[in-house]
Amino acid sequence: MVEARRASTRWATRVIPFVLAGFVGFASYVVVKRICLDFFLDRQQQSGTAVAFLVVYSVFLFLALVSYARVWAEIQRHPGAVPLGPNALNQRKPKKKGRRKSRAHREDDIEAKAYDSRPDSNPDSPGLEAFYSRDVFVCKEDGLPRWCSTCCNWKPDRAHHCSELERCVLKMDHFCPWVGGIVGETSFKFFIQFTFYAAIYWAVVIIAAAYGLSSSINSGAGVDGFFIAALAIGAFFELFTFTMTGTAVRYICINLTNVDYLKSKVVVHYLALRVPRGTPPGHNYGVVTYPLQELSASAPSPQLSGQTITDEHPASARDQLAKRTFAIIKTEMGENPWDLGPYRNWKSIMGSNIIDWLLPFNPSPCSDGGNSESLYELGPLYPKLRARYNLPDISDEATVISSGDEMKEKKKPRQEEEDQTGTNDDTQASLE
Repeated sequence: MVEARRASTRWATRVIPFVLAGFVGFASYVVVKRICLDFFLDRQQQSGTAVAFLVVYSVFLFLALVSYARVWAEIQRHPGAVPLGPNALNQRKPKKKGRRKSRAHREDDIEAKAYDSRPDSNPDSPGLEAFYSRDVFVCKEDGLPRWCSTCCNWKPDRAHHCSELERCVLKMDHFCPWVGGIVGETSFKFFIQFTFYAAIYWAVVIIAAAYGLSSSINSGAGVDGFFIAALAIGAFFELFTFTMTGTAVRYICINLTNVDYLKSKVVVHYLALRVPRGTPPGHNYGVVTYPLQELSASAPSPQLSGQTITDEHPASARDQLAKRTFAIIKTEMGENPWDLGPYRNWKSIMGSNIIDWLLPFNPSPCSDGGNSESLYELGPLYPKLRARYNLPDISDEATVISSGDEMKEKKKPRQEEEDQTGTNDDTQASLE
């Protein structure tokens, strides 16, 4: 289980569910006991009204509770946190209990020093293969995946670092103490279902309290303070849950998270798009070839230099077949490569049928680990980007490789001739 870094946040996530239970318990007491049973059934003899309110109230209370239980359990068990890198794991190892070390000793302690936050320069860096084994992944200008200096690990596509957890989280939306922690890829669907049913539940509380209060005044029974209290509490939570539901539905329809939306108008994505092996750099994009052989922090960016990052030593035929070349391109400001259209966006989060939409049982389809093309399904922008940069299709790999070989063969005699000419000139000069 991944817990919040600050003690105050940890306590908030533990206490708030009991606070919510208290408000729901009070609302249940008012609606069931004082409104339905005492007022409508006993005083007004309106059994039909009492039963109708009891049934509707019970149904949506049950759905809200089940949805809340599911989102809370998912956040506790599968928050979607990206594993820590080896350096971060070593840094976060619990220290043995004992006497407090002196300041001088702590300064000399290797483990007490800050770990290296630069990207891993190992070509076989753990986790790097998960990126270049796909046809598209999010990268930086140099063609490497994004690096988290706190987690000391590569950041998967659309993952963001949560300062409350000190962990990167897949499709992080926001940290919500009301539901016990971080809302992200694994829990976003259940969070929306909870806020939806909670909004309907509190609407039922408002209607029951308002109708009971109106009937009580009209019948001359006076004003019941419990009715007013339930009405006020219901209005507060209705405003909160209705707003959250509307906002979440909007984010689903445009395939963005809360974090994504905050910078959606100005963000520019760098993407590594697979191209045939041997594809040369273009005038507006660089290329990078994986697996990397040497990775240097001082090496020029292929995007800026127009060169490829490749190995310096000849490889076997089998190793050559394992290599993958990617073009490093960038989107226009505000473009979203994962926008599939409102309906497909909705299905990618909520599921493919109405049962999945309404009941908090099955996880989101987008959390299935992706496919060979990308971690998350790409929208219509993907083929537009390939056309915009005039990238060759992956199926043309054999053609590109043979063209490259022909160019090498043409250059070879010319190079040999130049070398021979240079040798003759050197010989003539030495004789003179």
